[in-house]
Amino acid sequence: MKRIAIACFYLSACITALGQEEAKDSFYVLSPVEVRAVRAAENAPFTKTNLSKKEISKLNLGQDLPFLLNQTPSVVVNSDAGNGVGYTGIRIRGTDATRINVTLNGIPYNDAESQGTFFVDLPDFASSVGSIQIQRGVGTSSNGAGAFGGSINFSTNEVNKESYAEINNSYGSFNAWKNTVKAGTGLLGDHFTADLRLSRISSDGFIDRAKSDLKSFYFSTAYLADKTSLRLNIFSGKEKTYQAWYGISEADLIAGRRTVNYAGTEKPGDPYNNETDNYWQDHYQLFFDHQINKSLSFNTAFFLVKGRGYYEQYKADEAYAGYGLSLPGNSDFVRQLWLDNDFYGNVFSLQYRNAKTQFVLGGGYNRYVGNHFGELIWASNGLPTPTYRWYDLDALKTDFNIYLREQRSFAANWYYFYDLQYRHVKHDINGFRDNPTLIINNNYDFFNPKAGITYVKHGWRGYLSYSMANKEPNRDDFEAGIHQQPAREQLNDIELGIERTHKLTCWSATLYYMHYKDQLVLTGKINDVGAYTRTNIPKSYRMGIELQGAAGINSWINLSANLALSRNKVIDFNEYIDDYDQGGQKLNTYASTDIAFSPNIVGAATINFIPCRHLELSLLSKYVGREYLDNTQNESRKLDPFYTQDLRIIYTLKPKFFKEINLTGQVYNLFNAKYEPNGYTYSYITGGETVTENYYFPMAGVNFVVGLNLKL
Repeated sequence: MKRIAIACFYLSACITALGQEEAKDSFYVLSPVEVRAVRAAENAPFTKTNLSKKEISKLNLGQDLPFLLNQTPSVVVNSDAGNGVGYTGIRIRGTDATRINVTLNGIPYNDAESQGTFFVDLPDFASSVGSIQIQRGVGTSSNGAGAFGGSINFSTNEVNKESYAEINNSYGSFNAWKNTVKAGTGLLGDHFTADLRLSRISSDGFIDRAKSDLKSFYFSTAYLADKTSLRLNIFSGKEKTYQAWYGISEADLIAGRRTVNYAGTEKPGDPYNNETDNYWQDHYQLFFDHQINKSLSFNTAFFLVKGRGYYEQYKADEAYAGYGLSLPGNSDFVRQLWLDNDFYGNVFSLQYRNAKTQFVLGGGYNRYVGNHFGELIWASNGLPTPTYRWYDLDALKTDFNIYLREQRSFAANWYYFYDLQYRHVKHDINGFRDNPTLIINNNYDFFNPKAGITYVKHGWRGYLSYSMANKEPNRDDFEAGIHQQPAREQLNDIELGIERTHKLTCWSATLYYMHYKDQLVLTGKINDVGAYTRTNIPKSYRMGIELQGAAGINSWINLSANLALSRNKVIDFNEYIDDYDQGGQKLNTYASTDIAFSPNIVGAATINFIPCRHLELSLLSKYVGREYLDNTQNESRKLDPFYTQDLRIIYTLKPKFFKEINLTGQVYNLFNAKYEPNGYTYSYITGGETVTENYYFPMAGVNFVVGLNLKL
């Protein structure tokens, strides 16, 4: 049975195969009640992948959270520093992180303004995570930013009934270190429990000067009674990373200068040594769960996230007037761009469950209060004060949602599902750094319905669902100008899936069609202050098939694989190019072009060898097809396809004085592939010719990490 679990962990249908009754759905039922409110149950008609604590721990050697999800279907990850430490990114079905809803124990995590997800602010969070669910497509109603192509839910609130202590250390290429200490009391007196983790991660990075210094802690304590529980989570992350977000030019890439970093090079002589990003983030979560009766339970949670930080830059030969100073002439400056914010609110759910029905009434309210300001801390020709603040702007955002969801068995082996969500969003922005007089007060009201049907019998599972999602623009989109305000985006998603689990094998196939109305994309168009802005395009779509399979070949070898084939198109696309010869911008039109950063093929495979009781060898493969840097499908603006393989070795001992000792070694990019999973492009006309500038974010060649985990 153990080797079946190893072989099939990527397929949620295989959980049912491991001796569980179909209606119980062990992964879902064993999740804390606040997590079940936002997760899709086993028989819900949505496309999902579940990861257990055991599988997470195998992958957790210091890389950021997106890299732990790299082997799951339709996922492509990237890293500014080139080795998965520091700033990283993730795309699901070509959908970027600003459109992926992320929750921590059901509490929203996406940045309220940019709607992005900055996992660098949660160093080593994976060491406290008990389970992860990834939903592809619109998925179930959740809290926070709208899921516009995917959602990821992390749960840390599982109860550790036995006391434990662990020391986890790893070291790898580019002087990468991970040190983690964690301990838990277990269940004391059948009522109390507490868990603590301290972590530090550091790396020099593959890219020049792309250093990371990351620290975090996690503390959780709970009181558990027969029908009631109260839990407090406090966790914090602090990051300092040298900037590596400019990428490298195509000329440097061709010349083999794959590690060059342009950050800090405005300073004459050696690069500025403190061109860094610095951010602190503190999380406070308080959960109350109550079992009203055998079928009915209630959960509510209050949360507060306090964030503050800045990035520092050296700027050469700029005018004092550009910073609102009356001093004549130019100077070199060192400036800090600050963000100080509070994000707080409440989520709740009322859940009813019996043999045939799962019913949830849930929702949440949150409020974001952000202060954006910039300070000059040094000037080569002097400042009127030691520190000069040249802008100070506030922003508010409120978000309220309520949803009603039911899944019911209405006939033998048949289930229907519906999910109805209302969401209200209000933006109040009191100016922008480059446009301080632009005031935004926008309100949005969204209705997001979902419905589907599922059939389950004798290891077969099939489902069909339709979902609608609406999403508000982000902060940068509003800077387009008072007369160019963007419209909301809308997504209609159809998912058709079939899964089969039989003894030592399991497989699944999912067909999807995601149709976008007024999707916001970069077109090259400039806003009122001359910056490039995203523009609504009327029609675009993604359609494809996701195939998954796993098999236990025999007692010492098993394998799993997934393959996503897709077609991702903009129906009609207008490109704007700056014309430096004539002034203004030139308009080019295109029909049926590929959506940027949306490969038509993404695949992954894992082969596990277990030659003896204590040893596990794994070969992990990943293939990503060609991607385009913009929506023109221009062959001169693309990312080449790439194929990588990693080798992992885990040796486990259980000596007398330890519960367990794990020795782990992993070689990444085993065959030293040179590849770039991310980049950007822009074009302009000069001298009668169109010039295109491409920039890329290279990943490291062959590199390694070794880890020693002691469980006391």
